[in-house]
Amino acid sequence: MLRRKQTTSREESAAKKSNALPQFAESTEEIRDRALIWMVGTFLAPYWVQLVVVFVLLLIVSGLSLLLPWLIQQAVDGPITSRNIDDLIPLGIVYFATIAIIFVLRFAHTYLLQTVGQSALVDLRQKLYEHLLRQDMRFFNTTPVGQIVSRMTNDIEALTELVSTSIVVLASNMITLVGIVFVMFALNWRLALLGLAVMPVMIAGTVYFRKKMRSASSLYHKVVGEYLAFINEQFNGMLVVQLFGRQQVSRDEFDVANNRLRSVHMSWRDSFTAYSSMLQILTTVGLAIVLYGGGQGVLAGWATLGMLIAFIEYMRRSFEPILMLSEQVAQLQTALAAGERIARMLRVEPEIRDPAAPVPPTNNAPAHSFTFENVTFSYEEGHPVLRDLNLHVQAGQRVAIVGATGAGKTSLAGLLARFYDVKQGRVLIDGVDVRELSLADLRARVTVVPQNPYCFNGTIADNLRLFTPSISFEQMRAAAETARAAPFIERLPGGYDYELLPGGANLSQGQRQLLALARALIHSPNSILVLDEATSSIDTETERCIQQGLEELFKNRTSLIIAHRLSTIRDADRILVMQRGRVIEDGTHDELMRLNGAYARLYQRQFDEAQSEKSVEPITGTD
Repeated sequence: MLRRKQTTSREESAAKKSNALPQFAESTEEIRDRALIWMVGTFLAPYWVQLVVVFVLLLIVSGLSLLLPWLIQQAVDGPITSRNIDDLIPLGIVYFATIAIIFVLRFAHTYLLQTVGQSALVDLRQKLYEHLLRQDMRFFNTTPVGQIVSRMTNDIEALTELVSTSIVVLASNMITLVGIVFVMFALNWRLALLGLAVMPVMIAGTVYFRKKMRSASSLYHKVVGEYLAFINEQFNGMLVVQLFGRQQVSRDEFDVANNRLRSVHMSWRDSFTAYSSMLQILTTVGLAIVLYGGGQGVLAGWATLGMLIAFIEYMRRSFEPILMLSEQVAQLQTALAAGERIARMLRVEPEIRDPAAPVPPTNNAPAHSFTFENVTFSYEEGHPVLRDLNLHVQAGQRVAIVGATGAGKTSLAGLLARFYDVKQGRVLIDGVDVRELSLADLRARVTVVPQNPYCFNGTIADNLRLFTPSISFEQMRAAAETARAAPFIERLPGGYDYELLPGGANLSQGQRQLLALARALIHSPNSILVLDEATSSIDTETERCIQQGLEELFKNRTSLIIAHRLSTIRDADRILVMQRGRVIEDGTHDELMRLNGAYARLYQRQFDEAQSEKSVEPITGTD
């Protein structure tokens, strides 16, 4: 989707472009941090045994860490003051042994938590992907691909930092901090009060900067999603960009998007830097207060030199988790903002769902009837695409639909396959409302061959089988021959093992449509066949071959053909002419030609254009 620049200001243009982006179809309900933590906890719950082990190891590591400054105090006030080296050796052995044990236990709980975190996030990715697979076409039509990719990549990665790293650091630091405060008061309450003098300021600063970093992080990830959507749009439309010489416009729009991303990231970084600097300053002030007050205490006799050294070490250890907390708070807010977006996506429920008690299908024959009863449908409120449509197609009929662009032809096919639900009326197959059939049964009874079929990265055989190994080569080849795809496939290097690029970029549009026809024949042999202008990009000769192949297939089978070339539907049992969401003419080719209405005028116009093209003689040059 390309847009003209309507102002000379690139920033204004970018703002308009950002506002024009489709809004992400997510829940607008407020999600509290408690709910986000609960969501993460549900994915961690299956690994509760490992988490209990991690928590026990954390307690042991924190307890042993508190032992080290106490050992220093004992050494200073005991052997060092009395100059008894023999008594210092056992304390040194215990000190270094404690360090070794802390190292082993810290490695163990970090490794175990990393394993648990990654396992939980694998479950989250799987659930999110399966949730996306359940969404209907309206969701994918209104949600930029870049936003979806951002949820599956950047936001999951942010949660990875939370679950695998931030949780263990936060838990370890909080346990250590509480233990240090307890030990400090147990040793000397005066020094403890001096050490905690700056704590209220730290807490107030943390609360303030937490809100700023959360807001900045949410905006940053929102902008990242818009950035990815812009990149996806530009690369998918690169042919149009180059054809119309929009390289400079595209370059300018990218420059604005790129600078906006940098600006938002710097805003988050400024908040983090200010918070971290504040903690550094308060740490220095706190150590200075303890050093001065503790020195006075040593001179006054209510503290010993070893106690002062131990308190300085405790203060350093208490400020260390607080300083680390600055980074962890930033990561935590980033992760919670990412978790909020994931939670919103998980709360989006598809409009198209299986019924609570699906009706089992009764007709297993190749031909099925379908009916539209008083159907009104719109993609946007107040702009109906189909208006009070009534249509009944008998089993085995071949029905063609023609009409101008926007007449509602493709919408009719989408409602039959239940890509969307009607606003008013009913759509029935074999007398059963499509909303009462399970989606699996419905998809088995309606096959749509779209105008722009998609090919997956893999071989031609993979795309025909759709990676279903139970489909034999003979079935695949027979369908390819019926759709007249076999000749071009067998001319390719490797034939059915020819590797396709993503989207089938190394095939022509016509070849991709031939593959889509063959694929439909393989997977849905007994379904209503809907051809949504499926031969529009195929040359006349290839189209003639396909018509010959489909002629046999159409026998005893219901088919709905949305056609642009009227010459391809002359043999249809019925031809419907649609205009502004209504059927204005219905009959065979001969009947509609005698009616001399819209169909006759459209057919005559195409016939005249074809005759005009035939009358143009090729111009050849001479040497």
